[in-house]
Amino acid sequence: MFEIADKKILSHTVHWIKVLAPKIARKKKAGQFVIVRVDEHGERIPLTIVDSDPDEGTIILILQEVGKTTSMLGALGKGDCILDVVGPLGKPTHIENFGTAVCVGGGIGVAPVYPIAKTLKAAGNKVISIIGARTKELLILESEMKKTSDELYITTDDGSYGHHGFVTQILQKLIDDKVKIDFAIGIGPIPMMRAVSNVTKPYNIHTMVSLNPIMVDGTGMCGACRITFDGKTAFVCVDGPEFDGHKVDFEQLIRRNRTYLKQEKIAMEEFTYHEGERCYERKGI
Repeated sequence: MFEIADKKILSHTVHWIKVLAPKIARKKKAGQFVIVRVDEHGERIPLTIVDSDPDEGTIILILQEVGKTTSMLGALGKGDCILDVVGPLGKPTHIENFGTAVCVGGGIGVAPVYPIAKTLKAAGNKVISIIGARTKELLILESEMKKTSDELYITTDDGSYGHHGFVTQILQKLIDDKVKIDFAIGIGPIPMMRAVSNVTKPYNIHTMVSLNPIMVDGTGMCGACRITFDGKTAFVCVDGPEFDGHKVDFEQLIRRNRTYLKQEKIAMEEFTYHEGERCYERKGI
């Protein structure tokens, strides 16, 4: 069992949790993730390790309530326990002093971008970060990204904060302004990562993306995270989660990511129904 040592609400449906996991905290590197299972009947889901404190023996996870398991996690509070937290898993981000590194995070993708930006900065890179969300209320980790970046640009789809538009528009403007970009990484919804890769490809800017959204088992056994990379089959959980965005078959990736959409919808509907029943019972209705 893994105790939740602290918890915060970052924005609507987005939760920050500090989990006691000493062994993981000592070994974690930027880009790696854990597989979480809430209880013995729960599914396994991947969550990026956002930060860690080896001395305290804790790791930081950030999650957004989008389905049954993330909603169950969101309902937990300080002092509650998670049954399984397995990791660190996946290959760490390759870090070196590239020169100028652009880190692009969209939505909840800002969470996994943050430790990478932090590590790139520590390696001597000039870090330019671009983070975005649908609205100002959904933007996360702004102050953390500002501290670890030489330049920070913010976008919102509705124009409620920062640039009115998408992260790719800022990325394209940097390129048009002749900013020399030696490395780029984009993490967020799959269409966003595809868009980032499409922007950088004509300029031969080395671009990595993190394909966490498609993972299920996290050990390479289930095959659910199978993708086509550079014309060959790869498994995101053991061969990644990060891949050269210019070599990923995004069309196939988007189709495969919808494989369990029906089952996820049914599970969420059942969970919501039973939670409603329990709420009525507690109120004596």
